[in-house]
Amino acid sequence: MLALTLILFLAASAAVRAEPLKFKDCGSKDGNITEVNVTPCPTEPCVLHKGTSYSVNVTFSSHINSSGSKAKVYGEILGADVPFPLDEPDGCKSGISCPIQSGHTYNYLNKLPVKTIYPSIKLVVKWELYDDQDSLLFCWKIPVQISG
Repeated sequence: MLALTLILFLAASAAVRAEPLKFKDCGSKDGNITEVNVTPCPTEPCVLHKGTSYSVNVTFSSHINSSGSKAKVYGEILGADVPFPLDEPDGCKSGISCPIQSGHTYNYLNKLPVKTIYPSIKLVVKWELYDDQDSLLFCWKIPVQISG
């Protein structure tokens, strides 16, 4: 019985483990993205359920020194960037040990809340992280489906 419980636990853990997403780099200038994970997102495109918050983990290396960073998130809808507000836009409070140093690798961690007022729609999420000179440390895009 213990062996069966352990097997079921391991299978369930594997099902919710974050897998790297296929993302499009949209202009990273001062950094290089190694990996993007959104949890839970077992299939692509990610289906984001209203009223749920999703974990975002971006592994990147920096080409510059920066005292800080600030994130901006948009939904690309019909060619327009619609802002998605973040509870914590400060990258230094989102897993990055500041100051950012050139040649170092960082894990940026944040939450993407999907509000119940959002429409059920297919769109592209664009996530940007700016350095203290307002240049892009990273920018990535993934297609998503918001559903009720």
